[in-house]
Amino acid sequence: MAMPTAHTLLSRPLAPASHRVRCVVDRLLMALFIIILILPLAASAVGLGAATDQSENHRTSSRPVFSGHWRDLAGLLGAWDSYFDDRFGLRATAIHAYNVAVFRWLHVSPSSTVLVGKDGWLFYADDGALQDFLSAQPFAPADLEQWRQTLQDTHDWLAARGITYVFVVAPDKHVIYPEYMPDGLHPLQARSRLDQLVSYLKQHTTVAIVDLRAPLLAAKTHERVFHRTDTHWNDLGAFVGYQSIMTALSQRGPALKPWPASAFHERVTATPGLDLARMLGLTGDTTEERLDLVPNIPRRARIIEPANPDPDYEEGRLVTAIAGSDLPRAVIFRDSFTSALIPFLSEHFSRAVYLWQNDFDPDVVEQEHPQIVIQELVGRRLTTYLPYDAVAR
Repeated sequence: MAMPTAHTLLSRPLAPASHRVRCVVDRLLMALFIIILILPLAASAVGLGAATDQSENHRTSSRPVFSGHWRDLAGLLGAWDSYFDDRFGLRATAIHAYNVAVFRWLHVSPSSTVLVGKDGWLFYADDGALQDFLSAQPFAPADLEQWRQTLQDTHDWLAARGITYVFVVAPDKHVIYPEYMPDGLHPLQARSRLDQLVSYLKQHTTVAIVDLRAPLLAAKTHERVFHRTDTHWNDLGAFVGYQSIMTALSQRGPALKPWPASAFHERVTATPGLDLARMLGLTGDTTEERLDLVPNIPRRARIIEPANPDPDYEEGRLVTAIAGSDLPRAVIFRDSFTSALIPFLSEHFSRAVYLWQNDFDPDVVEQEHPQIVIQELVGRRLTTYLPYDAVAR
């Protein structure tokens, strides 16, 4: 058999260019596929890009421990599954990339707990907040009566001991800024549950009710009173709430008269996104222009419990005191909206005990001997919560 000559080899037709390109592309795709398979495993081995509490918006799973009982084996397998899911290599990176993509490009929320509104505004959608905005289900008459009976009993029990009581409702951001809610969402009823409750209580009780909607709506015409990327009001909004609460209490004496706005100066700070941005895993991808109020004279109240308090006052029990003061004592039952109120309110009380709970607790009142009791509740809780009548037990 004759060997091919150089002339013969050179004269053979070359493979079409499109075929050669296709071969290169196929090889590149194969290599990319292998890298995609191997890279997360390699990252897992070195702990790179594993999920965190912030990226998952929940506490990540700890390493499971076998108890030694075979009946626990099924639960152990599920625990290991969750453990490896949270620590799968580059999981946090992939989650963050997905969140950024849908938020930036599609302008929708990657989480069911947060609504992406207009002009960079974020809104809380969990814990009854969306139902509250939609006003989907009015109060039943029996529920209104339970509210009336509970609050009136609380008022009467405190009044018999010479204690002043106010019930405060802090409105959600969607109540004050509905114009920034996503298009297509509109209340289904003309009256909200808060409208119903306030009207019913004013007609059928002697309870002092502080409804903060009107003063906040008035204040928003000349200043922003809520954070854009947070569930809560900013210092300007909290100050409006503080002034309204103290005005309702000022009948007890001049010491409870609220400080004027001139006692503070405003400080504007650019910060990463706040709690709603954190729920989306986008803290570093969003910004917040914080509007804080700084007192012109040093505050007198100091936190005496706990020893190392959370800087944002997110404590189940927090106690403030003013040394050597003869001001009244107070007990405040509250939720997260009172956190921004604490620096303002505490200046009016020799001792103030803040308890993160919805229900009134007469045992605490008997221990603390306050002259003032404040019970604060965010409006959305009216869709998910009915009060417990602690004094009628």
